[in-house]
Amino acid sequence: MTRAKRGKLALTAAALGASLLTAGCGYITPQQTSHQYSASDGIRADLGPLQLRNMLIVSTGENEPGRLIGAVYNSSSKNVKLTVNGAKGSQTEVPVKANSYTLLNEKSDEAILSTTGGKPGSMVDLKISENGTNVSNTVKVPVLDATLKEYKDYVPTPSPSGKSSSSANPSSSASAGSSAGASATPSATATATSR
Repeated sequence: MTRAKRGKLALTAAALGASLLTAGCGYITPQQTSHQYSASDGIRADLGPLQLRNMLIVSTGENEPGRLIGAVYNSSSKNVKLTVNGAKGSQTEVPVKANSYTLLNEKSDEAILSTTGGKPGSMVDLKISENGTNVSNTVKVPVLDATLKEYKDYVPTPSPSGKSSSSANPSSSASAGSSAGASATPSATATATSR
């Protein structure tokens, strides 16, 4: 074997060894890009044809009204209504047009729960259901206040009667199709409910 061939063989062996060493890092370290998570303050959940993204409640206290904000995507070909039940019988409804979405951050689409059920910084259980495929689930949603200035405009004011039940209006919805990414929540349990 000539000296040139030995040099090429040594370089090839070194390159192969280096590639095997760096490939081992990918083998034992999980890829963050393959793990779906909420990269925001709110949670994500899927419910029948609805995908809920960045959902959270903005409130000043446990027994105060709370505004649900986030986005609700409808990937079905018919209009669907999301019903959210919170603490002490509080309830709000969010209609979402077919193949469209409703942004609950808009002034026209306010979804208010009369009682938050948790202090800012806590997680509260909300029972969510939809009338498209009659699926329901319970999800834990964070409660935030106006400490973060981006939520200042979403803090609801108590109504004069002390009770507030609101329905979101899908007037500012735009067509989104079914391009919204879907990921099932690990605790999702679907139960059929009558329409």
